[in-house]
Amino acid sequence: QVQLVESGGGSVQTGGSLTLSCVASGAIDAYAAGWFRQFPGKEREFVASISRYSGGSTYYADSVKGRCTVSRFHSKNTVYLKMNNLKPEDTAVYYCHADPQLHNIIEEFRHLRSWGLGTQVTVSS
Repeated sequence: QVQLVESGGGSVQTGGSLTLSCVASGAIDAYAAGWFRQFPGKEREFVASISRYSGGSTYYADSVKGRCTVSRFHSKNTVYLKMNNLKPEDTAVYYCHADPQLHNIIEEFRHLRSWGLGTQVTVSS
């Protein structure tokens, strides 16, 4: 089973930018990938997804649309989330996951197993 490790979080001020990285322990070309976040005391929510292989089809939650860009670098088994114009309401732990089915990333992610530790993003006003 592929293991995923998130990094790149940190503390920034409102309007700042961060790029999160998600490195897989093996090849994930055949997997769709997604980013998710979890606020304290809340359920994990979908942020962004990217289709498998080189199709590069992306999809974003309305809350981040226009401010985030998801991309992948196949040779490095890495998926990125570039976040711009960050707001205090973006403060959360961010996670990534991968699955052969894009539908599972967008609609069924609550049933995915083996989540990583995530990376904390804190945006101050």
